[in-house]
Amino acid sequence: MSEQPCRWGILGAAEIARKNWQAIRLSGNGTITAVASRTVEKAARFIGDNQAHVPFPAVPAALGSYDELLTRPDVDAIYIPLPTGLRKEWVIKAAEAGKHVLVEKPVGVTTADVRDMLAACQKNNVQFMDGVMFMHSQRLPKLRAVIDDGESIGRLRRIAMQFSFNAGDEFLSNNIRVSSNLEPQGCLGDLGWYTIRFALWAMKYQMPLRVTGRLLDEAKRADSPTTVPLEFSAEMLFRDGVSASFYNSFQTENQQWAHLSGTKGFSHVPDFVLPYFGSEVGFTVSQAAFHVNGCDFNMEDHTRREAVREYSNSEANAQETNLFRTFNQLVLSKLLDPHWGEIALKTQIVLDACLKSARNGSQPVEIEG
Repeated sequence: MSEQPCRWGILGAAEIARKNWQAIRLSGNGTITAVASRTVEKAARFIGDNQAHVPFPAVPAALGSYDELLTRPDVDAIYIPLPTGLRKEWVIKAAEAGKHVLVEKPVGVTTADVRDMLAACQKNNVQFMDGVMFMHSQRLPKLRAVIDDGESIGRLRRIAMQFSFNAGDEFLSNNIRVSSNLEPQGCLGDLGWYTIRFALWAMKYQMPLRVTGRLLDEAKRADSPTTVPLEFSAEMLFRDGVSASFYNSFQTENQQWAHLSGTKGFSHVPDFVLPYFGSEVGFTVSQAAFHVNGCDFNMEDHTRREAVREYSNSEANAQETNLFRTFNQLVLSKLLDPHWGEIALKTQIVLDACLKSARNGSQPVEIEG
């Protein structure tokens, strides 16, 4: 570990923060100095549970106030896993306190919210990043090489993606992701952020010309003022005829695949969000060949697997650890990278356009720029 690690404060005791507690510990250049929750007791329980599994040499302080966390001189960066409906206030407060910010996704309720967050971070010269772990996997550079080599899949024409899980009745009755106050985009925000980001990454962050969203099902828990998307699909049209589609749902079992089709072949990533458990992450590249010889009509499968030696999770080279290691290095080097904020904003713009289309009878929505 460097002489001065990036010192983290966690604002909220969300479940995903447990995974990132470990990622910070494994990063080699970061540490956690404090955790804030709505009560000191809740923060202490969170710390105790995580220390029992993945201990830090110095036990982080337990705080019963979010504001107290922002005033601590031993905190350089704030990780914010609060519900989306609450994030804007605390991202801006953290930036104004001079703290670097890593925020869970979706970043904001609206594009305007995200612009305000990024403006606060820029004004206060702090790093901003969202918590999309797959962006930090070494699988992506390998996949990029395949997309760009001109031979493996040829010219990219189509991207199709699905990210879903079957939530069950208890989830639909009580989870914050069916509350319009806390998570107003429902499955589109929770899952669609990943599918939209993957498509943008594949297109080198070229924005779609237009999008069409379709609200397939919606629901709300008892205390939610309005319904949120429960099942959602969308179509994105890019320049040069490239198209992308995605499907997100809280009602179909675990799937998280991406399929990229071109003029010469296709690539399939079966687990682009959370890699299947193991020591490698990979994808396949296929160039099926169809031959007719008299009465023989043969479709040949020519598939190869590409992989990198990278653990799926909970290891020093896993994608979530890479995320924090990269963020820590930006903070410690004082060489801030606006790219991470720019791609978060683009993701939010597309997400908002998809939802606008769906709420307007699936009328296409043009995206400027």
